[in-house]
Amino acid sequence: MVKQEFIPNVNHSVSKNDKIPRSKRSDYNREIIEERQHFIKEKTGIKMNHISSYSFDPKIVRGNIEHFSGVAQVPVGIAGPLLVKGEYAQGEFYVPLATTEGTLVASYNRGMKIMHESGGVITTISDDAMQRAPVFVFNNARDVREFGKWVKLNFEEIKKQAELTTRIGKLKRIEQYISNRFLFLRFNYTTGDAAGQNMTGRATFFACEWMRKNYPGPPNYYVLESNFATDKKASQINTLCTRGKRVTAEITIPDHIIRQELRSSPYKIQYGLRLATMGSFMSGAVSNALHVANGITALFIACGQDVANVSESTSAILYAEKTKEGDLYYSITLPSLIVATHGGGTGLATQRECLELLDCYGLGKVQKFAEIVAATVLCGEISLQGAIGAQTPKGNEWVSSHEKLGRNR
Repeated sequence: MVKQEFIPNVNHSVSKNDKIPRSKRSDYNREIIEERQHFIKEKTGIKMNHISSYSFDPKIVRGNIEHFSGVAQVPVGIAGPLLVKGEYAQGEFYVPLATTEGTLVASYNRGMKIMHESGGVITTISDDAMQRAPVFVFNNARDVREFGKWVKLNFEEIKKQAELTTRIGKLKRIEQYISNRFLFLRFNYTTGDAAGQNMTGRATFFACEWMRKNYPGPPNYYVLESNFATDKKASQINTLCTRGKRVTAEITIPDHIIRQELRSSPYKIQYGLRLATMGSFMSGAVSNALHVANGITALFIACGQDVANVSESTSAILYAEKTKEGDLYYSITLPSLIVATHGGGTGLATQRECLELLDCYGLGKVQKFAEIVAATVLCGEISLQGAIGAQTPKGNEWVSSHEKLGRNR
């Protein structure tokens, strides 16, 4: 006799009483927001005293969040002054950093002091590109090759079709990568002061539809995003080819400042980075920097950036060299820094204030913000690298500083 499996008679549909309240007509009015807060209290037994406290008109979050019910308050600390000698960011800046990690603001503040005493960070933007990467499918590799030739011959019309969808997006080039019977295309755009992922998605869709309808060869199938843009993912191709802004921050730090502020030497810093680079290589990391994610994440949260872009933006190439004069040349390149000063979360209340602290809110400010981010990151790298190698009467400085500033238990 075969034993029958018991299957309970359970209705898995969500009842009306379990659905989070929303209003199709006015989902950002205080009445529906309070109804959601009351609903959550009924379902969980928790009253959202702090989550429900905010200082702005909730109507401004339309387009940024659904089911708005309150805010997550993240502490903001200010580090500075950061002295930048860029092409867009010039002068001293007081940098807002949103974080819950003790010692982070203090560490970046120390790095900024070192850079200020050394004359300031020089910043350079060398490339700007945002991608969308469709894949076209054919019957065989020869059909792929012929389509690739056609794409090159018709680039100007493809560019025209893509740019019909946007006022500021400009298609710069289309890279081609053939594999088997597939053609991966990386559409590269400039997107003004916006990060541009949605902009490039719409533009590429219109371009691909035109290509599909007008290519005279065999019928083909395509997927709008093949994952070759590596959206929200670190990748080697973005390290080589740029995604967002490619920014370099660099400085020469005098020997006496290294010894005085870091209790180290140019040779020790250079040698320490050699070891760190070897460790990065062995682990398969796409960055040899120490903690780029700390500064970028804290800036992104404070300034209304898409925080998920930290995954790409924290790829970094760090370099240290003892100069002939005995000082330390210190430099970092961020090959895929994705930032915005217009659109997205940049217009929200506290996020806009943080951008305004840097004079980086609105149109025409994205390059300036990118340079400030890169300069901030460099400050954090030198501070942490010095701490890792420094010994104090209390032991390793990296450990002792966290014991002093990073414990709240």
